[in-house]
Amino acid sequence: MTNPISWLYVPGDRPDRFDKAAASGADVVIVDLEDAVDAGRKDGARANAVAYLSEPRSGPAVHVRINELATRRGQDDLAAFAEAPGLAAVRLPKVESPADLDALDEVFGDRPMPAFALLESARGLANVHDIAAHPRIAGIALGEQDLTAELSIGEVALDQLRLQAVVAAAAAGIGPVPMSVFANVRDEAGLLDSCRRGRDLGMFGRTAIHPAQIPLIRKAFRPTEAEVSRARAVVEAADRAELDGVGALVLPDGRFVDAPIIAKARRVLALAGENA
Repeated sequence: MTNPISWLYVPGDRPDRFDKAAASGADVVIVDLEDAVDAGRKDGARANAVAYLSEPRSGPAVHVRINELATRRGQDDLAAFAEAPGLAAVRLPKVESPADLDALDEVFGDRPMPAFALLESARGLANVHDIAAHPRIAGIALGEQDLTAELSIGEVALDQLRLQAVVAAAAAGIGPVPMSVFANVRDEAGLLDSCRRGRDLGMFGRTAIHPAQIPLIRKAFRPTEAEVSRARAVVEAADRAELDGVGALVLPDGRFVDAPIIAKARRVLALAGENA
């Protein structure tokens, strides 16, 4: 299964938008019970999500971002989805240690319910490698607004934290780190530039707060025609060399190609939808 490129948040107190989110083209829909929902509407949002996920669903995977597990509301959120067959994964805010994830074992038991941990504090970042290695974890992401507020940092320092998360995810063998939301839904150029910056840091995919952002995110993280062309040349040359029993491989333009470059080229073609 390929890694998701686009993840779309939809407020849990807007059930009229659930099916629209599923039809948006996003790879993952995240029903949000936390930041997007006012305190007085959270119980209703939970009930909406449980009803929506009361049976298996076709279409994109549906995740739920619950409230913080350190609160009773977050614990009640988690328990409410213990038997929800349409739930593909749980998104956990403000994770600070691997112990925060043990609650999933108590609720889901042997059910293989994946978790995505949001790291939104200095303590969470300090424990990022241990969190990423937890057996329930399928992915990690940064809560960038919380981090910039707590640490009083700007974009350059934030890049260092992004790279730290990328390294931890790779070391743990879990999925790549998606980028956080881009708040200005009208700034298409800014969104594309931000995505490309994240891509250069090894991040992959992005969460969105509006369906209009989905095509732009997909465009930013899919390989360009030039990248696909270069990757195709590498893979074709590698396949020929294997048939000919040739070890070292040099392309006509003089580039030396070894196993890591070939593996990367195959990933590019797979992302572009070509057999590799």
